[in-house]
Amino acid sequence: MKKYSLLFHKLTHWEYWPFGIVYIPMYFVWFYYSLRARSFFFFNASNPSIRNGGFLMESKKEIYDLLPAGFYPKTILATPGEPVAAIREKCIASGISFPMIAKPDIGMRGMAVQKLENEDDLAAYIQKVDFDFLIQEYIELPNEIGIFYVRFPDQKAGKITGIVTKEFLIVAGDGSSTIHQLIEKNPRYHLQMNALQKMYGTKLMEIPADGERINLVPYGNHARGSRFVNATCWANEKMTAVLNRICLQVPHFYYGRLDLKYNTIEELENGQNLSIIELNGAGSEPTHIYDPGQSIFTAWKEIVRHFSMLFKISKLNHANGHRFLTFLEGLDMLRQNKLHVKKLERF
Repeated sequence: MKKYSLLFHKLTHWEYWPFGIVYIPMYFVWFYYSLRARSFFFFNASNPSIRNGGFLMESKKEIYDLLPAGFYPKTILATPGEPVAAIREKCIASGISFPMIAKPDIGMRGMAVQKLENEDDLAAYIQKVDFDFLIQEYIELPNEIGIFYVRFPDQKAGKITGIVTKEFLIVAGDGSSTIHQLIEKNPRYHLQMNALQKMYGTKLMEIPADGERINLVPYGNHARGSRFVNATCWANEKMTAVLNRICLQVPHFYYGRLDLKYNTIEELENGQNLSIIELNGAGSEPTHIYDPGQSIFTAWKEIVRHFSMLFKISKLNHANGHRFLTFLEGLDMLRQNKLHVKKLERF
């Protein structure tokens, strides 16, 4: 697909617009709630057990440690400069084998997340990182879903406010086209070409067999090419009960999105064969807004609805003694985040 065609596709599909552009009207909404809270950084009180409420600079490992055992992948924390042998010993002790997932302990939008197939991949990843990172077992379950969960502190149970299903970046061989050519046929995939070339190099010139399916990005991230589909209609009583059973075990968790892998929707509704890939806090987007069939106006409406709930939860927790970040603390958080993003972009 030609460059101007890709550019036109991006311009006419708001889901690809830069975050700062999409959220311009939302900044005024945030300012309104900040005035009411008398704090620009009121979100800190939304999830008191998570650093910064889970808005920015929160540790994924610290969040995993809050989750009930058995509901998330086996995970170890590693630091830059650790020898490969030492990390392999940690993996073996924790029961993590290849393939495995490596990702930043403080991450965002799928940046620097990789599937590692062997020890050479692990060594290459370790050589590149200059930030704390996690090694996790790769969950083989075939499907991924994001479920937004909200519970007000004065309520005993929460509710599901949005569900998104995720279609991975998968190409199907025709017996004659290279992987590179197959990627070019889909504008959603073609927009990921630079990142895919960086990941796979000359492997993209291989020709898959007719009907062979290759999952090039085996984790559901919109910024990495996954297609998001609004499935909020799945939010029935059984699924809500499963989310409450999990989330009520997480201390002081009231607002955020759980990204899970699962086998079938029936098993998910029964709390079986699922794994929490990530739990995101106050910085969570209601990612069902990115369904290609939804307008920007529908997206704005959903963001405003969730901002309102975030504000109410934070105010209730604040009234119960959980403080807001001070203005200087909030500015320092933003500064640290900016520096960290630069690290991730250099990866």
